Amino acid sequence: MTTFNLNILFGLLAAGATGLYAGSCKSDSGPGGPDSPAVTDTTTLGVETQKPNTDYKPAFEGQTRIRKVTTATTWEGKAIATNLNSPWGITTLPDGRLLITEKKGTLRIATTTGNVSAPIGGVPAVNAAGQGGLLGVTIDPAFEQNRMIYWVFSEKTADGNLTAVAKGKLSADEKSVEQATVIYEATPAYKSNLHYGGRILFDKTGNLIVTTGERSDLATRPLAQSLDAALGKVLRITTEGKPAPGNPFEGRADARPEIYSYGHRNVQSLAFHPVTGDIWEGEFGPRGGDEINRIQPGKNYGWPTITYGIEYAGPKVGEGITQKDGMEQPVYYWDPVLSPSGMTFYTGNRIPEWQNNLFICGLSSMHIARLVIDNNNKVTGEERLLADQNQRFRDITQGKDGALYAVTDMGKLYRIDKK
Repeated sequence: MTTFNLNILFGLLAAGATGLYAGSCKSDSGPGGPDSPAVTDTTTLGVETQKPNTDYKPAFEGQTRIRKVTTATTWEGKAIATNLNSPWGITTLPDGRLLITEKKGTLRIATTTGNVSAPIGGVPAVNAAGQGGLLGVTIDPAFEQNRMIYWVFSEKTADGNLTAVAKGKLSADEKSVEQATVIYEATPAYKSNLHYGGRILFDKTGNLIVTTGERSDLATRPLAQSLDAALGKVLRITTEGKPAPGNPFEGRADARPEIYSYGHRNVQSLAFHPVTGDIWEGEFGPRGGDEINRIQPGKNYGWPTITYGIEYAGPKVGEGITQKDGMEQPVYYWDPVLSPSGMTFYTGNRIPEWQNNLFICGLSSMHIARLVIDNNNKVTGEERLLADQNQRFRDITQGKDGALYAVTDMGKLYRIDKK
């Protein structure tokens, strides 16, 4: 239960947060103006100056502790609502409003000016203990016609708890979800309240990408490597909960056909690259070793065989190795940890220097990390946003207006945009 207890501690520390941050001291004209590239420090120091937990060496240059960059455009991060109840997931509706999940099992709709609706009920019961609850959410590509939403939640069963996927129709009056149906359960169930994963997105083929965790305990960790278990995986399923056609293990008797990639720990970050269309994910390491990965079908991402982190009590995980043939390296990792939750790529034009940058919510680190990524999928710079807010940032999305919107465990909704 160490992870959960640390999360509670950081949540308590977040109680005195302030609501507004303005970034950059650059002017809006001339060098460093809004159309100028990011300003990079002349030193070789990255944003992370704390001592790492391990003496592990990265597999390649730039895999961790990359150089610091600073946004040149003057921007602002402002809390526009403070009355959410432990929000977990956020997505944008076609009319520009924001659909938000709350941990205990309700949804809300918020405007981009901060007006928050009454709770929306009708979803199946969630097990909100520990790291469980109503988790990630996405809408059907044809939402304007069918009003269908899809979400991930922690489900309690006779055999234990598991990560489940459900769908339902948002009622016309937006007071409830109608015809809610569980379409997929990531088995086996296990009696733990940790590491559910929980992000969900539609891919360009109209199928769902869903992330799961390996449920944390030593007994379930090896299942991240098992192709006969749905734990510690990135999954690809249809809107009926069936394995999507064309998955990498389709037709194999020794593998579940819904598996898209495996060897993951606890995936709470998921996004599509706006140019390449590649799936990117972020996952928690143990003590050190939080990762960003570019997901390729059928690949093994190593947990718990390889990792750049160690156990919370100090010993090395497993064999204490960071590389092995047949296992993928993370694009980037953190040590000390970020505790990565929701993430999104920026595609707006409000702050041009942010184009195609990746924004990742940090829980224990209490900031949003901005990663600059080059055309070869290498991280070339990192910036910390809203680090003075004392908030555990849980999820982030881009609005129809081009601004970024983020929710925090303490119930705040932030708007991040050009000032």
